Amino acid sequence: MDIRQVALVSEVNGISFSEVAKVSAAIQKQVMRDFAPIWEIQATVDAFPKLEDVPIGYWPIMVRDDIGFNAAGIHLDKDGQPFSLVQFESGWSLTASHEALEMLGDPFGNRLIAGPSIKAGQGRVEYLVEVCDPPEDRAFAYTVNGITVSDFYTPHFFDPVKSPGVRYGFTKALHGPRQVLKGGYISWHDPVSDHWWQQTFFGTKKFRDLGVFAKGKESVRELVDRLTRHRYWAPSAPKNPAKKDFTAVLASAAAPLVAANESSSSKADDWRAEIEVLKSNKNFEVL
Repeated sequence: MDIRQVALVSEVNGISFSEVAKVSAAIQKQVMRDFAPIWEIQATVDAFPKLEDVPIGYWPIMVRDDIGFNAAGIHLDKDGQPFSLVQFESGWSLTASHEALEMLGDPFGNRLIAGPSIKAGQGRVEYLVEVCDPPEDRAFAYTVNGITVSDFYTPHFFDPVKSPGVRYGFTKALHGPRQVLKGGYISWHDPVSDHWWQQTFFGTKKFRDLGVFAKGKESVRELVDRLTRHRYWAPSAPKNPAKKDFTAVLASAAAPLVAANESSSSKADDWRAEIEVLKSNKNFEVL
């Protein structure tokens, strides 16, 4: 089975490499334990100190303090390979997990799965595969190693009808096919009209007609993301990132790691103590 390789890199001065490594380890565990068995996709998620250290062939997820309102999400580089931009903010690990899973589920942003439309009057349509969008709100997230990661839907999400005992989302917050939870959305193409549509749940549920997409260099996902109010974007961020005060943001972003750090620190102390015991024991046998 092909193994996809994802790199997590921070270009935010206030995020230590230790923090990046812990978030990367949590997402790696999520991918191997939770995502891979359901979607049958194998991947590694590795942390790197800087972008220049990322080997060729990896798909980078870059955390930055200012990415622009229309730049969040997954893009394709000049060679057609995916990369992702994550806005640094409180809970950025949730965003990084979201982007990693969506990159693995549909690296090139054009994967469609057919199914009955959730809009009355439309027949069979083509849904864009964005595995985290319908349950993307923080309320439906869960933790791995004490770090917040994103919920995601399963392939059964596109089943034609609801069936008993079927798992539609990993945390089971999704209770049926093509359901959109509060704070999320779903996008699809109607082949009859050639229009793209959405159901969003930003406050209230509503349908949006996104119109006809002109063919160009952007993937369908990039076009959809540009037209959608996305919970990870920061439209109110100052244009000059040098003037942005990150003190409060950094403190809030680091908070979920505190408990995990304490546990890991205690375990590290135990390991060091064991090493000292071994060093002081003159009677043990070397094999």
